[in-house]
Amino acid sequence: MPARSKITLLPPEIKAKLDRLLIDRGFAGYDKIVGEINNVLDAEGYEIRLSRAGTHRYGQGFEERIAAIRIATEQARAITEAAGDDAGATGDALIRLVQEKAFQVLVKMADLDPEDVDFNKLTVAIAKLNNASVQQKKWQAEIKTKTVAAADSAVKVAKQGGLSDEKAEEIRKRILGIV
Repeated sequence: MPARSKITLLPPEIKAKLDRLLIDRGFAGYDKIVGEINNVLDAEGYEIRLSRAGTHRYGQGFEERIAAIRIATEQARAITEAAGDDAGATGDALIRLVQEKAFQVLVKMADLDPEDVDFNKLTVAIAKLNNASVQQKKWQAEIKTKTVAAADSAVKVAKQGGLSDEKAEEIRKRILGIV
């Protein structure tokens, strides 16, 4: 089993600084980044020191995660623009996108050290995702029920007003989005 990355041992504020430096410098200039972080660690009295190789390994993985988030964001934006707000189609598409990304993470977890995975957070995230999916489906069913009721009511009023059955049915289909 490989040694645990020293980056996982960094205090949160120093790790956040490392992450910012990596992003701000375009995941380049690792020698300077390592030097700056090691200076901060030294100034704050920590004995841990980062290596260029270890920081580069971390940076590669971090850069891949950022790229994946950017792609997911672009996909979500494209889905939103394409779907409009058609009875929750946007929400449903976004939930499916998140489910797909979560599945990709689960597949990649086979390569991770079990100590690096917070299974409680993962379980909670999956439960929340499933709950969001169920709520989305309930909402869509409610919208469909209300739309059918509105269409039926419109047909009834149209027939009472003297409209032919054929024209009333055409109105119903238009309300339901069938035509």
